[in-house]
Amino acid sequence: VQLVESGGGLVQPGGSLRLSCAASGISINVMGWYRQAPGKQRELVATISSGGITNYADSVKGRFTISRDDAKNTVYLQMNSLKPEDTAVYYCSDWTYGYWGQGTQVTVSS
Repeated sequence: VQLVESGGGLVQPGGSLRLSCAASGISINVMGWYRQAPGKQRELVATISSGGITNYADSVKGRFTISRDDAKNTVYLQMNSLKPEDTAVYYCSDWTYGYWGQGTQVTVSS
């Protein structure tokens, strides 16, 4: 079983990134994106159910969008209007089995 995140990088404030989380060995069900900034606890950013119901942390509402492509067994996190405080390692997780990806670094800086 593997969850592999990709799409992170360095972006200027106000910019956008799209993260992907490709699953193998399992069929994605309820999925979540988390992030962990240096010196801080890991926090839940967004979740999506198998039926497409989404939830977001207040800090990202209106800026981030979680989506899924079941045919590709992949979950996405579209991040717009990025702020320096969004800088963190972003992880995806499968809520059904408790698997985690290795994380992808997102740095928002001018």
